[in-house]
Order: sequence, then structure tokens, then C-alpha cells
Amino acid sequence: MSHTPLLELSQPPAELAADVETAFEAARTFVTEFDPELVVVFGPDHYNGFFYELMPQFCVGLAATSIGDFGSMPGPLDVPRDIAEGLAQAALDGGVDLAVSLRMEVDHGMVQPLEILFGGLDTVPTVPFFVNSVAPPFTPVRRVRALGEALGRYLSGLDKRVLLIGSGGLSHEPPVPTLATAPPHVVEGLIAGRHPSEEATAKRRANVLDAAKRFAAGEGNLKALNPDWDNTFLDQLAANDLDAIDEYTNDAIKELGGQSGQEIRNWIAAYAALSSVGPYDITYRYYRPIPEFIAGFSVTTAIPRMA
Repeated sequence: MSHTPLLELSQPPAELAADVETAFEAARTFVTEFDPELVVVFGPDHYNGFFYELMPQFCVGLAATSIGDFGSMPGPLDVPRDIAEGLAQAALDGGVDLAVSLRMEVDHGMVQPLEILFGGLDTVPTVPFFVNSVAPPFTPVRRVRALGEALGRYLSGLDKRVLLIGSGGLSHEPPVPTLATAPPHVVEGLIAGRHPSEEATAKRRANVLDAAKRFAAGEGNLKALNPDWDNTFLDQLAANDLDAIDEYTNDAIKELGGQSGQEIRNWIAAYAALSSVGPYDITYRYYRPIPEFIAGFSVTTAIPRMA
């Protein structure tokens, strides 16, 4: 499912809010019927928990806390450390290097789906996986697939009902600063900007809200959403065609999906993990380009075909 900081802060038209809520309700119904015993969530970070002082491509939280940015819920996640450690070893055994953290801090990109689906952060044991989707350079997407497949093989041996969540994208280019273009004081925040002041947080929030209003009005210089690219990606997932997605290059993702289109990596990781037990079927698909959220916004549910 997609996420957006504007979900909590903006006031979209009533029709739009109701339409998106229909998608969330479909996902909640799916999750309620499945009744997961374990959640594995793949999500990005937006320079809130991970910075250029040390920027891994992948990191699993052995313990994690939400910082509560953009109106999201703060507090600890219920992370089963033994399973998190097992997943880390499974990735390493599968040839994918990753970091581990006993003090992972996660932002709205990781926790918004948990709030939407469960109403809280600690209702179901949850292992958070950070997948770098904002801070270049990026690993090739085929390595994201390899990560997901290694984790899926491990999870399939747990004899638990496991819910996989991929949180991100699709096409979007919100006003996130970059090393290449940001002034020196902003660059320093990208390197070591943990726990900013209330003033800095308020300024960042206001900047995002203003950008969204301008974008929805057809103003500003943010890259346009790309529904064709978004739906091609969703079609390939629906067709179990991860081989086609392997061919995506980092430059092409940026060009077609925007600077933050790299967040499709979290979808790829989740679907790759699901594919590790065989073909799957998408049972629900919602998509809408939403300028008010600066996002090509999607929600899908899927189950293994053998189920």
C-alpha cells in the first residue's frame, strides 16, 4: 500500500477521502479475515531514522520505535527479536548483506500501514525492514527481489500466518532535499539530522503542505504523476512477472516515477517474499493518481495460489 504524510495533515475533498477509505477498508477486511500472527513490513525512511552518516541499503530492526512524524503514532513496535534475528541470518545466508539495529527509529513510511490496518503499532508482533528508497546511491532492484525471496523462504518455515506489507510510492516526487542540490545547512541535516527541533519540524511540515496545495492546483515544479508507469508496474506484479521488474534501472525509475518512485522497492520486497512459496493471485487492486497526496496511490492484497 502507498503512504503519504498528507493523509493526516491535509483536508482532501470528501469524495477523494471516501474513495481512499474504501481501499483501506478492503485491506482491513482482508487482514481481519487472515488474522496474522506475525507482520513483516518493508518501508522507507525520509531522513528521520537513517542518515548519510551511515546509510545502509537494507536494515532489519531487532527493536524499533516510531518517531511520530507528520501526525503518525509514536511509540515502540512489538518486535519479536528471535524472529528478526532469524530473518537477518536468512538474508545473509541468501547472499544479501544487510544491517541490524537494536535502536531503529521509523517514520510514517513504516508505521502508517500499521495504524491503518490495526489501529496501533503493537497489536501484532512486527518485524520492520528498512529499504533505502530516498538516499542515492541505490542497490539494483534485483537485489531487493533477492532479499524478499530469502526472507520468504525463512518465513514459510515458521508455521505462522504471516502478513507481508510493502509501503511506498508509486510515482511521486515530493519536496525531499537531495545532496546534489541542497544548501550546506540542509546537507548537514541529511548527514546527521536526528531529532530536529520543533521549529524545524514545523517548517518541514508546512513546506510539504504548501507543495501539495500547489501541486493539486497545477502549480509548482514537482514532477507530474505517471499513471501509465504505475499501472504497468501493478500489471507486472499481478502477472507474477518479477523478471520484468528486475530490468528496471535506478535511472529509469527516477525518470518515469519521480525521485521518490524508488519506494516501489518495498512493494518488490513484499511480493518477492510472497513469490517464494510459488505463484500468487492479487485479490484486490486500487489505484488512483492523487495530486493532493503528491502520489500515484495504490492498495493491493494478494495470497499464494496454493492457499
